[in-house]
Amino acid sequence: QVQLAESGGGLVQPGGSLRLSCAASGFTFNWYDMAWFRQAPGKERDFAAAVIWRGDSTYYGDSVKGRFTISKDNSKNTVYLQMNSLKPEDTAIYYCAAKPKLYDRSLYDRTSYLYWGQGTQVTVSS
Repeated sequence: QVQLAESGGGLVQPGGSLRLSCAASGFTFNWYDMAWFRQAPGKERDFAAAVIWRGDSTYYGDSVKGRFTISKDNSKNTVYLQMNSLKPEDTAIYYCAAKPKLYDRSLYDRTSYLYWGQGTQVTVSS
């Protein structure tokens, strides 16, 4: 049974940091590209960051570039999102997603992803 379990969300003040984790099971993790998407209330689910299956190439949305870092640990079947210098506009539900490496589709497109987690809430507020 495929499962992506996000954790690490919560309430943080502007300028603070959080580290999200996504533990994967039920599929061959090191054959998959992984990504984080986020969805704010009333808005579409947008791309935040992605890492390819080997873990050595990363991609970021313009709004998080320079502040967020995605990483993939194939030995632990886990992907992380380190979020620094958080802003109120980063408030959203953050979703982990998995795309088979053989899918020749864009990392930035949410329809490219096969598996999704349930999401974790991140709230940035003073």
